[in-house]
Amino acid sequence: MIPQQVSQSPARLNASANGLFVEACERVLTAGCAIAPRGLPTTEVLGSSLRLADPRNRLVDLPPCRVINPAFNVAEALWILSGSGEPWIHEFNSSLAAFVGDGAPHGAYGPRLRAWTGIDQFDRVRRLLLEDPDTRRAVLTIFDPARDLVDERDIPCTLGHRFYLRDGLLHMVTSMRSQDVWRGLPYDLFTATLLLELMAGWVGAQVGHWHHEVDSLHLYTPEHEPARQATLLHGAVSVPMEPLTVSWESFDDVLAQVIAGQRIGVPAWDDLADVMRAFRLWRRGDRDAAREIAGESGTMSKALTRWFDRQTARAAAKAAAT
Repeated sequence: MIPQQVSQSPARLNASANGLFVEACERVLTAGCAIAPRGLPTTEVLGSSLRLADPRNRLVDLPPCRVINPAFNVAEALWILSGSGEPWIHEFNSSLAAFVGDGAPHGAYGPRLRAWTGIDQFDRVRRLLLEDPDTRRAVLTIFDPARDLVDERDIPCTLGHRFYLRDGLLHMVTSMRSQDVWRGLPYDLFTATLLLELMAGWVGAQVGHWHHEVDSLHLYTPEHEPARQATLLHGAVSVPMEPLTVSWESFDDVLAQVIAGQRIGVPAWDDLADVMRAFRLWRRGDRDAAREIAGESGTMSKALTRWFDRQTARAAAKAAAT
């Protein structure tokens, strides 16, 4: 039996989410070993470290190989940051139920981060960093042995996040027991780096690097070929988002408004609100209104317009084939 390979090379400092995603695909395809957890053929590398230099450059966008649903990207991030565990997230990803069931997800990160036995971990970490900028105790915990060492299909892959404030830069380390490169990394990256940017604003720091430490970095066999195609797109640099800062005191109110699709007068937040509103209209069949709202100039709104175009083209091709 060939032993599992463990990544020993130093992490590359990627300039963009696209670069980090391509690196992850390359690493698994070139150094991975075959496993089959739950009977699913998988290629895995144990012990990987990925680094992103500009966490605001957080959108994985590699057409035609990897085109994510930007509305789910935004919705999931807001869902987690707001502390919600409610099933409204299913509205933005109809395939989610196959992985977590159709109710409130057992492994929802939000309630663990914002109300762990009554503790808002965001606030605790924020205060720690303000009180002791050199602290090594600024830890957000997600995995809960009392709840997760059970036979459930929806177990958090993310163990937690750690923050280090050094030389005016706030760096963040995310630890994951398991990372599906193709289906999960683009969305996990988006949420984690958004949290880093917000925390940096709350403690008066500049945004540093995002470090992603993964025990099992893997690709399922059906994603091997599209992942190989993605590795050919080395030069595709994603577009940074506008600054997304907000005061701690108004954070929850802003999230509630943006989740509802209401603009607040700040370009970056209005971009996210437009995405939420436009996608809901699209799902309800009001395609013209959805396109009009998504036609604004924001990074995520532009990405959603491209996703609308892709869905329209697919529907047309399917209709032509029948």
